[in-house]
Amino acid sequence: MSTILDSLAISSIFYANLRPSLRPSPPFSAAWDRRAPLKFTGFSISYTSVNNQVSLASSSGISRRTNSVSGEASDVAFDVPTVTEETWDSLVLNATEPVVVEFWAPWCGPCRMFHPVISDLAKQYTGRVKCFKLNTDDSPSVASRYGIRSIPTIMIFVNGEKKDAIIGAVPKTSLTASIDKFL
Repeated sequence: MSTILDSLAISSIFYANLRPSLRPSPPFSAAWDRRAPLKFTGFSISYTSVNNQVSLASSSGISRRTNSVSGEASDVAFDVPTVTEETWDSLVLNATEPVVVEFWAPWCGPCRMFHPVISDLAKQYTGRVKCFKLNTDDSPSVASRYGIRSIPTIMIFVNGEKKDAIIGAVPKTSLTASIDKFL
């Protein structure tokens, strides 16, 4: 709590005028009294309604933000299909080509950072390898069947058999080397 209160820019004069019984505890007040009021200098914010731009000017330059999105179609991530407990047998175990499955969860930060790598692999190996992702929160029985204790975990299946497992967010080159062993 003291960390939150310490981060606020409130003058220590306010606390000096309080009755002693209402003042913060000594560790808080001792740290607070040494703090200088926060000063924000060198920034100016302006808004232009004509072109809907917000500008932030500082001593280091100007940063402009707009409410438009720009990009190219090649930058759009390839959507990796999801596999569930119900579709596991038909999509993974009965597949004729090698299958790469990413075990992940929505609350896992490294998993979300790793999604673009799996997307790139799915695009790179289109027609040679099938790529899927499995949410371990939605399909816990599949995750426990294969002993998933850490996510993200990437498993490679060939003819319905688990051939390789890569645990953690590893570089794309490591994944391609593992996949290439089974092609």
